[in-house]
Amino acid sequence: MALAGRTAAWWARLRSPCPAAAPLCLPSWLPAGPVACERLYSSRGKEKLDMLMYPVESIRNFSIIAHVDHGKSTLADRLLEITGTIAKTDRNKQVLDKLQVERERGITVKAQSASIFYNHEGVNYLLNLIDTPGHVDFSYEVSRSLSACQGVILVVDANEGIQAQTVANFYLAFEAQLAIIPVINKIDLKNADPERVEKQIEKLFDIPIDECVRISAKQGTNVEKVLQKVIEKIPPPQCNTADPLKALVFDSTFDHYRGVIANIALFGGEIEKGHKIVSAHTKKRYEVNEVGILTPNEQPTHKLYAGQVGYLIAGMKEVTEAQIGDTLFLCKQPVEPLPGFKSAKPMVFAGMYPVDQTEYNNLKSALERLTLNDSSVTVHRDSSLALGAGWRLGFLGLLHMEVFNQRLEQEYNMSVILTAPTVPYKAILSSAKLIKEYGKAEITIINPAQFPDKLSVSEYLEPTVLGTIVTPHEYIGKIIALCQDRRAVQKDMLYIDERRVMLKYLFPLNEIVVDFYDALKSLSSGYASFDYEDAGYQAADLIKMDILLNGNPVEELSTIIHNDKAYATGKFLCERLKDAIPRQLFEIAIQAAIGKKIIARETLKAYRKNVVAKCYGGDITRRMKLLKRQAEGKKLMRKIGNVEVPRDAFIRVLKRQTDK
Repeated sequence: MALAGRTAAWWARLRSPCPAAAPLCLPSWLPAGPVACERLYSSRGKEKLDMLMYPVESIRNFSIIAHVDHGKSTLADRLLEITGTIAKTDRNKQVLDKLQVERERGITVKAQSASIFYNHEGVNYLLNLIDTPGHVDFSYEVSRSLSACQGVILVVDANEGIQAQTVANFYLAFEAQLAIIPVINKIDLKNADPERVEKQIEKLFDIPIDECVRISAKQGTNVEKVLQKVIEKIPPPQCNTADPLKALVFDSTFDHYRGVIANIALFGGEIEKGHKIVSAHTKKRYEVNEVGILTPNEQPTHKLYAGQVGYLIAGMKEVTEAQIGDTLFLCKQPVEPLPGFKSAKPMVFAGMYPVDQTEYNNLKSALERLTLNDSSVTVHRDSSLALGAGWRLGFLGLLHMEVFNQRLEQEYNMSVILTAPTVPYKAILSSAKLIKEYGKAEITIINPAQFPDKLSVSEYLEPTVLGTIVTPHEYIGKIIALCQDRRAVQKDMLYIDERRVMLKYLFPLNEIVVDFYDALKSLSSGYASFDYEDAGYQAADLIKMDILLNGNPVEELSTIIHNDKAYATGKFLCERLKDAIPRQLFEIAIQAAIGKKIIARETLKAYRKNVVAKCYGGDITRRMKLLKRQAEGKKLMRKIGNVEVPRDAFIRVLKRQTDK
């Protein structure tokens, strides 16, 4: 009782304003000062920086771009260490890769930014660095990051040389008219050949050899020279603090306690806590709660000024409120919105359903929060007779789909069913009735159930991509054969040097979406690299293939395929279904059909009682009579029996096969 009284008295003293002369009203185990009474958020209690000491002329915004595994994240770690942004320890590996999936796979999935301070020739500079992904599936992250930059560091591996994604990333930066600093990494490797790589860069990108910087990011060799090149070659941002506030939201994340945290690049004006701002997209008003920079952890500042990159917290509670590409401005100073970003074009579609339908609302909430952080995913509601209510999601590629699924499991503890990936087809309608129904002559088909009949369509179109393959010349024969097998058309062939060749092919997207990359890697012993970009649509001989069980179509297993591949795919699906469906007391015919024509069949035999077990000896007619009666019973049962395909059988058949 005495303890309860003392606790109540202590809380009363703690909640009352402390007199200036008596700061000892807190217990000895609590720190003195105002921080003691505050809730310890990640950015609370930190000393606020004054960003006014970094004018526009001393700011450099740049990205690091490269092919997969050429050392972007390692270079970012060394730059952070050299400038004293992070402590120098042996554990500094992929410091900016914060997601669990990035550390497990060893790849960068999300572009991450960090502000670093560097003194060059007596002048303090603010360098805003963005580490970008290298895989083709995340090129949207790269293009978004470049919008907040004035220059790039193009990293090339001294051992592997220029790869497919190096070329793609170079042209992204070149089209954005950014300053490009070529850096040759991994010169410490035994087989490194920087002279050969310099010649490749000069031949392909027309960049003089003397502009290339040779470094070893792992050992820190020559990395200081990269920082000097950044200051000399990359121009400061073209903007003015005196202009009205204009801030571009280029990324955002969701925090359970503070709501949406928006990453912003200021193209004019200044912003501080207490400012009333408006979103150009939603027209909603907010009051700024906190601004700061990422170093790479959140570091609050008094203000952010034009040309600087940082984060903003303004009490956005709904995930739909922070649209990537949105423009923020002050209430009393409306401005012309920035152009934003070209929306990502999904290349692959897949159905996503909760394992248990009671988890539908939880999965919906998780999807909304994850798509805020990954805006390149498109979401459409969908439903299936076998799998229940769900969504049809659009992804930029197969790795993107796998990473998204893995993040759902790890970050939100959601277990889902992901169906086989499909690509978006188009149909040009000839039927006036259908044109009136859809309101247009050209429709996009992302679900096989919507595939229109051939009689009402003048032409089917399939998506194509322009693929770039960089490979050692000894594998050319095998790779050309693989491309021809995938219905590809050769467009160009260029020798980068005496050992490496760059091939350009026009591929139907459906042919490369599942296992092309794996096949290419196995043919070339892992040396070939592949990158692709959208190349529009072309006319194709497409058909819808149905799967029938005892003559009844199963809608969930319908697929759209090219006529040439129909027989092989039909046979493969029938064989897989035969293994997945449990045997019944009657025979089940599993058939693949195009319209009325059956192109493949597998028969699942019935369970049978041994009716002739009691016949030992005797006339053969007795045995035949018993077998005939059993066959008639089975025939009647098959007529009235209904084949119920269990849910786990659907999952086994619809899931993408890794061993295909």
